[in-house]
Amino acid sequence: MRQLFLEDADGSIKKIKSEKVNPFLDLYVSFNFSRLRPTLFLLPAVLLLLIAAFLFMLDALHAESYILVQREHFFMLNSVLSQYPELQYNLTETGNTLVVASLLSIFVLHAPKIWECLASALLVSCLFSSGLKKLFHVPRPAAFFDNGSFTIIGRTLSGYNSLPSGHSITIFTALSILMFAFMPARLRNRIVWCVLIVAAGLGLILTRVALGAHYPIDVIVGGIVGYICALAGIFISTRYRIWKWIGIRKYYPFFIIAFTGCWIALLVKIMRENLFIFYLSLFVLTISLYKITAAYVKR
Repeated sequence: MRQLFLEDADGSIKKIKSEKVNPFLDLYVSFNFSRLRPTLFLLPAVLLLLIAAFLFMLDALHAESYILVQREHFFMLNSVLSQYPELQYNLTETGNTLVVASLLSIFVLHAPKIWECLASALLVSCLFSSGLKKLFHVPRPAAFFDNGSFTIIGRTLSGYNSLPSGHSITIFTALSILMFAFMPARLRNRIVWCVLIVAAGLGLILTRVALGAHYPIDVIVGGIVGYICALAGIFISTRYRIWKWIGIRKYYPFFIIAFTGCWIALLVKIMRENLFIFYLSLFVLTISLYKITAAYVKR
């Protein structure tokens, strides 16, 4: 099947080579996305049902009981993980949409299909995140517990929007898209690749517990929802092609303007919080801006 794809792709490359900087990588990503099936939604659906069943058995479907049933795990994880505050504070910002967009900005040139799916997925994730937070209305740790009983890193978040974790949704949305985009051909390599991505994702979303911003189940549910959003974004973009203009040179000015705005926003972030992750994002974004501008001028 892969050989047939490569043969068909040869003709496609000639047609789009004048429009896209690196059609080979984009075709590889498109091929991987085209192999996905809706049955992939079954696993996250089962996991969410199991979590709901677990909470139901513990009579923890109400906000207060939901918090109390994971109280010990929250305090334990917060105590252990918060021993590395600088690291946790940097890693948690990978759930910031500004950082995600900056770190993945180079794919506008080399694999625009990723950005097509990411655009749809992030819109879906915004709907899920805001909708579910309002639906569950769970108080954050700082709004429920004595603030002196656990560690808070960074700003104190005391709203009633703990479930699910928005940062966790964003992290797993981006990671899941990358996971499917660069999925290896061999089964053994696929397993290793998926395990590495999921492990990295779990490490990143647990930073929300380390900061005292979320409970453990908040981030787990957020991660699962992020995976669902990624799949939804891939299927929407593959079927309807509403973002097919991404990656075409004549539309590069849009990204030059948008990424310049992100560049300025990162500078503001650096002046306010001075985190390494913002410097890294700024560095990647600067390279992307240079390459996108150069590619546009060469036309």
